[in-house]
Amino acid sequence: MSNVHPITSHSPSVLEFFAGIGLARVGLERAGFRVAWSNDYEPDKWALYNRNFPQDAETGAHTYVVGDVGNVSGEDLPRGAALAWASSPCTDLSLAGNRRGLAGTQSSAFWHFIRLLEELEDDAPDTVVLENVVGLATSNGGDDLTAAIRAFNQLGYSIDILMIDARRFVPQSRPRLFVVGAKNPPESVPGANPELRPENLQGFFRDSTLTTHQALLPDAPAILVEGFGKLAETMPADDARWWDEARTQKFIDSLSPVQLSRITEMRGAAGVKHRTAYRRTRHGQAVWEVRPDDISGCLRTARGGSSKQAVVQLGNGRLRVRWMTPREYARLMGVGDFDLSGARDNQAFFAFGDAVAAPVVGWLSENYLLPVVRGVRAARPSVRAAGV
Repeated sequence: MSNVHPITSHSPSVLEFFAGIGLARVGLERAGFRVAWSNDYEPDKWALYNRNFPQDAETGAHTYVVGDVGNVSGEDLPRGAALAWASSPCTDLSLAGNRRGLAGTQSSAFWHFIRLLEELEDDAPDTVVLENVVGLATSNGGDDLTAAIRAFNQLGYSIDILMIDARRFVPQSRPRLFVVGAKNPPESVPGANPELRPENLQGFFRDSTLTTHQALLPDAPAILVEGFGKLAETMPADDARWWDEARTQKFIDSLSPVQLSRITEMRGAAGVKHRTAYRRTRHGQAVWEVRPDDISGCLRTARGGSSKQAVVQLGNGRLRVRWMTPREYARLMGVGDFDLSGARDNQAFFAFGDAVAAPVVGWLSENYLLPVVRGVRAARPSVRAAGV
């Protein structure tokens, strides 16, 4: 285990569990937090993380532990953190996965997050966030999310639940669940922000056996209806990444009559448009489905059961198809300048598909987490004075 460096910055500091390549960190630090400690078990993700957040050996400002969170002890964690963030594995919760829930082999890692908060005792952060797929809300009939809320309640946290689609910030359909726990919660406003707390979440707030609150937040940005075309990489017609004629024809032949009619019309129109496509299995056959809008489908990993996306360029009598690029993945996650040098394509695809969109984290941090943390710090100025 790496040496744990003391937290000395005046910025509210964060413990980042299941850190992946650090997109939560990007959003948190854009809002004014400072990530002091991180953990993930995949070396490939650590390699990308380290390329974008190089360790500062002199100041010891950040510690990244590569390894199973089950091997981390509360004694290994820095004291004085204001926030703990956990983007725990979603494989057993995803609607595209196996749906084994929080008892599944990978998603059960959540319980180590709870264990570590418990081991921190009085030094546990006053605010916590669990980010996961929206399938957590329905996993095992809602019992998994209820169990998670109870676990947080037992540690002294009141819980708020938000469903935020990255499509409010980037042209990618990517709804995610954010469970926010606060030991000193803001005033609860029942019914606040219904666009972020839809009806399928209301049962958790109505459960009198759970300690919950609903913070009043600014209106979230409107859902985007276009924008992928502006993020698509520009490639000349002779770029080797465009599929050849035979492969492109197989793509066209797999389309349903409705889809074929739509893209034929777009192909013949003036100007150039972009659409994204996923390969699906329909009636036992692999087919391609092209989105009707200028929005990307949700970036996913092979673990979730879905393949990577293709990009279709249409217009002026032409149709070209290619795989979406790692740079486009980065742009769709709100980190267009992410350093991908030396990264394998599949390494990048997997890492971004398994991550949280940075602009969502930034918005949540700026409008919810930072005000709550600052409220706690203002009310308890003598607490954590040496650490946060």
